[in-house]
Amino acid sequence: MRSTIGGALVLSLLATACAGPSVRTAAVAPVVPPAAWRVDPGQGAPIDAQWWRSFGDPRLTALVEAALARNADIAIAAARVREARAQQALARSALLPTLDAAASGADSRSINPFGQAVEQQAAQPQLQAAWELDLFGRLSDQVSAARSAWLASQAARDAARLSVASATASAYVTLLALDDRLAVARRTAAIRKGSRDLIARRVQFGYSPKLELQQAEVDYQSALLLVPALEQARARQENALSVLVGTQPGPIERGAGLAALTSPALPDTMPSELLRRRPDVAQAEWQLAASDSNLAAARKRFLPQVRLSASAGAAFSSLLDGPIGLWSVGGSVLAPLFEGGRLRAGAETAAAQRDAAAFAYRKAALAAFRDVNDALAAVEALDRQVQIQTRQRDALAEADRLATNRYREGYSPLLEQLDTQRGLLSAELALIQTRADALAARISLYQALGGGWSMDGAATMPAAD
Repeated sequence: MRSTIGGALVLSLLATACAGPSVRTAAVAPVVPPAAWRVDPGQGAPIDAQWWRSFGDPRLTALVEAALARNADIAIAAARVREARAQQALARSALLPTLDAAASGADSRSINPFGQAVEQQAAQPQLQAAWELDLFGRLSDQVSAARSAWLASQAARDAARLSVASATASAYVTLLALDDRLAVARRTAAIRKGSRDLIARRVQFGYSPKLELQQAEVDYQSALLLVPALEQARARQENALSVLVGTQPGPIERGAGLAALTSPALPDTMPSELLRRRPDVAQAEWQLAASDSNLAAARKRFLPQVRLSASAGAAFSSLLDGPIGLWSVGGSVLAPLFEGGRLRAGAETAAAQRDAAAFAYRKAALAAFRDVNDALAAVEALDRQVQIQTRQRDALAEADRLATNRYREGYSPLLEQLDTQRGLLSAELALIQTRADALAARISLYQALGGGWSMDGAATMPAAD
C-alpha cells in the first residue's frame, strides 16, 4: 500500500513538467501620470479626510456625517465587504484538511449459515480525515483571488462613502441656492407689486397711461410665476437630500445660508499621487489582481489533483469478546484526460475576464486624471465668472436705481425702468447659481482627488463594515 501511495505521488510530481495551456491575454498600455495638471492650482493645502468641515457650516457637517452613518448604498457596500471576507475564509479552508466523525449502530436478528437465529447489538464509531495537497498552487491562487476580491470590495465601500459625502454636500449647496433664488423671486415680486399699485393709482388720477399699468402687471406676474416653480424645486431637493441622509423625505434644517459658506483652499496633490488616492482606481486594481489569480488557478486545473485520506474507528458487537480496531490510509491522483473542452473554456473565460479587468483599470485611471483636470478647470472658470457676474449685478442694481428715480421724476418712460428690473432679476438669479456651481466644483474636486483616501494602508475616511 505504501508503494502504491508513493507511486501516485511520483506520478503527480512528474506532471509538474506539464503546465496548463498557453492562454493569450491582451497587451494593455500602462497609464503614465502627466507631469502637471492642465490648470495650475497654485499652493494648496493637504486634503483633510473630513473635507466637508472646511466649508464652515455645522449643518452641512451634520448632514454629511448622518449620510455616512445611515445611507443605504453604503450599507449595501458594507454587506458586500462582509460577503467577500467570508468568501476569502471559504477559499482558505480548502488548504486545510477536513475531519469528520461518523457513528452507526444497529440492533438486529438474522440467521447464520447453520440456520440458527442470531441477535446482536453493534456499533461502529469512526473518524475520517481528508486533505488535498496543493502541489501546484491552484488552491493558493484561489485564496489570493478571494483576498484581492475582498480588498476590492473594501475599496468599493470607500468609493461609495466618498460619493455619498460629495452628493450630500452638493445637494445641500443646491438647496441653499434654491433658498436664495426663491428669496430673490419673492422680493422682486413684492417690489413689482408695489410698483404696479403705485402706477394703478397714477392711472386712476390720470397721471399715467393705462398701458403702463398693463406693462407693470405683466412684469409682476412674471416675477410671481417664478415662486411656485422654485418652491417645487426646493421641496424636491429637500426630499432627495433626506433620502441621501437615510431618513423619510421631509424638511431639512439649514445653516446660515449660501453666502455664509466658506470657499476652501484648493487641495495640493501631484498627478503622480492620484492613482493611490482614488478608491475607485484601487478597486479596479484589486479586481485586476483577482482576475490574474483566477487565470492562474484555471490553468492549473489541467494538472493532477492529489488527495490523501485516512480513517480510524472501532467495531463493537455483542457477538464479539471485545472491540475491533479499524483503520485505513490511502491516497488518490485525479488527472484530467478528456473533459470535452470544459477546462479549456474555463481558462479562456478567465483570460477574457483578466483582459476586461485590465482595460477597466486603465479606463478608471484615465478617468481619474480627467476628473481632476475637469474639476480644476471648473473651479478656475467659475471663480472668474462669479467675479464678473458680481460686477454685472452691481452695475445693474445702480442702473435700476437711476431708472427708478428718473421714472418717478418724469424724465424717462416706465419701459426703461422695467428693462433694468428684468436685467437685475436675471443677474441676481444667475449670480446665485454660479456661486453654488463654484462651491459644487470644489466639492467635485475633493471627490476627484479621493477625499483624503489613501491606498497605503486603510482609508483615512471613517469606515464601518
